[in-house]
Amino acid sequence: MDTMFFGTLAFLILFPTVIALILLAVKNDAARGGIVKVASVLIALGSVFLAVVYFMNGGGTTIAFDSEVVSYAMMIIEILLGLIIIVLGIKYRHYWASVLAAIQTPLMIWFELTKGHSVEVSYNLYVDGLSVIMALIIGVIGSLITVYALGYMKDYQHHNADKPDRRPFFFFIMFVFLAAMFGIVTANNLVWMFFFWEITSLTSFFLIGYSKTEEAIKNSFRALIMNLGGGLGFVLAILFLGNFCETVELSGLLSGGVAGTWGYYLTIPVALLAFAGITKAAQMPFSSWLLGAMVAPTPVSALLHSSTMVKAGVFLIIKLAPVMGVWVPGYEQSYSALYYNYAGIMVMLVGGITFLIASLIAISQSNAKRVLAYSTVANLGLIVCCGGIGTAAAVWAGIMLIIFHAIAKSLLFLSVGTTEHRIGSRDIEDMDGLFVRLPNVAKFMIVGICGMFIAPFGMLISKWAAMVSFIDSGNPFLILLLVFGSAATLFFWTKWLGKLTAVVAGKDNHESLGISGEEKMVLGTLTGLTVAMCLFFPILSSHVVVPYLSTFFSDLETSMLSSGNLAIMVFMVATLILLVAFFYGKTNKKIVPIYLSGENVGDDISFRNSFKKNQASQLKNWYMDAYFGEKKMNRIGILSTVIIIAMVALWIGVMAGILIHFIQGGAF
Repeated sequence: MDTMFFGTLAFLILFPTVIALILLAVKNDAARGGIVKVASVLIALGSVFLAVVYFMNGGGTTIAFDSEVVSYAMMIIEILLGLIIIVLGIKYRHYWASVLAAIQTPLMIWFELTKGHSVEVSYNLYVDGLSVIMALIIGVIGSLITVYALGYMKDYQHHNADKPDRRPFFFFIMFVFLAAMFGIVTANNLVWMFFFWEITSLTSFFLIGYSKTEEAIKNSFRALIMNLGGGLGFVLAILFLGNFCETVELSGLLSGGVAGTWGYYLTIPVALLAFAGITKAAQMPFSSWLLGAMVAPTPVSALLHSSTMVKAGVFLIIKLAPVMGVWVPGYEQSYSALYYNYAGIMVMLVGGITFLIASLIAISQSNAKRVLAYSTVANLGLIVCCGGIGTAAAVWAGIMLIIFHAIAKSLLFLSVGTTEHRIGSRDIEDMDGLFVRLPNVAKFMIVGICGMFIAPFGMLISKWAAMVSFIDSGNPFLILLLVFGSAATLFFWTKWLGKLTAVVAGKDNHESLGISGEEKMVLGTLTGLTVAMCLFFPILSSHVVVPYLSTFFSDLETSMLSSGNLAIMVFMVATLILLVAFFYGKTNKKIVPIYLSGENVGDDISFRNSFKKNQASQLKNWYMDAYFGEKKMNRIGILSTVIIIAMVALWIGVMAGILIHFIQGGAF
């Protein structure tokens, strides 16, 4: 069975890499399309097979694969990555990227050549419930996005015919990105995880800057610099664990033995790793890099925002959750002011504030992709907050939020991309009558929106579970953040939904102009997955999530995970499906002239007023810019989170100084 695990993991990491190299050399559209489709199916099947092996084995496993050749190959690639970043930073005069790469790369190489060789690693790879979930998200949703990109990028190139066709490079980066993500979620050796972590940082740089416009280059460097900053925190955590704790294994960090030996000093590497996770997850004050990624083609937005890039950050934080509870293991009865786990407090507060602020900003946005971007930042904030609380109930809610958000948000990003190509706009105010203009795409989009905030879809029940965990944590501040953030969520999704469901006469069906088969297939599949995941919610919880939690938490709070509550949700989904099936095709849309404060002139847009003059009628949402504008709210969010992170950084410096003093004095 271990051989099957290892073979599957090797396939998921190496096969996309090989396909990427092949696609780099393929110029023909038909050949590229065939390779991408076949490869995507195989990658998706590989991730499903990993889940099957997991269930057949009765759980996860550890893989002790160790190879000097692989280690040195990673080291060489790390050096090349660092050199590429340094050169690019100098070339485009973004020197902070060069400086950060010039710091962290030599530090890692020095560690690997010195202390790293003496640190014993029991196993480099592992498979558990969380890694299986993440692998399925990457393999299934990531593969669907690559297939969608075939049709989208063809249209993109058509609309940008004056620019060189760089699609071979685009698909090369996409598949390298997927390979690196599989490496992140299955690596137990933190040195290996960092290797894949940095690959995602560089590949996202190329994806965001794909168009090579001035704005794209600027935003790609912003993303790179922020992620390199987080990467530096990752490196420092590895140096601490390797030199002081004699381990670079994630399992070692989470083990009670290490915690018992190092006590609250263990929060130093935990806080550093959490900082890396916060930057990758685009939490405030680092959220601007994800907003800047909007300049990239829509498949990139879907890949970075929903299923992969940002999920790497929350994955790491959820993994660290057992050691990010308010109390450090072994010190529950100690003096609270001294032994608080500031890593968990930092993560909890940064995530909670980001959730509220980003949700409020989304209200002021009419650009659909920016609404989705701020919604992504907000939901990631809620997941991060759950990880910071660190209880079984909170982690359960966080994992479920990861799953449902990945599917529904991917569907929404891709639907908006298709809509933009057909109507020439991504503005919500231009989506009136989308039921008529793009009936099928409109239906897909509506399912995605409903999946984000309406019962019986999984995001709602996951938020409810988060609320329960917040109440149990005894922190009223977090409850207020969740309540007001969720209210804001209801506000901006409802506005958008209202636009989509309006039926406007006199509009042409733009679907008749043609939507690629790849786009239709992917949108339909994601729609089906959004509904299907609600039906399989209980199975997912009881057979994957709860067994994973049981390895870290002995007192699972089964009340909120009860089969009764989950069964109610399944019943609601089944009822909804039956109602849709019963009424499908039995009703006809009847469009009647609309009374517009006067005689309708016939276009449902203008009316004749009391002065016998034609007057245009407009129905527009109120975006409350004066209250929730980006500049105002971002200042509040950035200032708040900077203060929190700065205080934790100060604490880390003080504790590191005390630790060094004790070591020099022979206390350790």
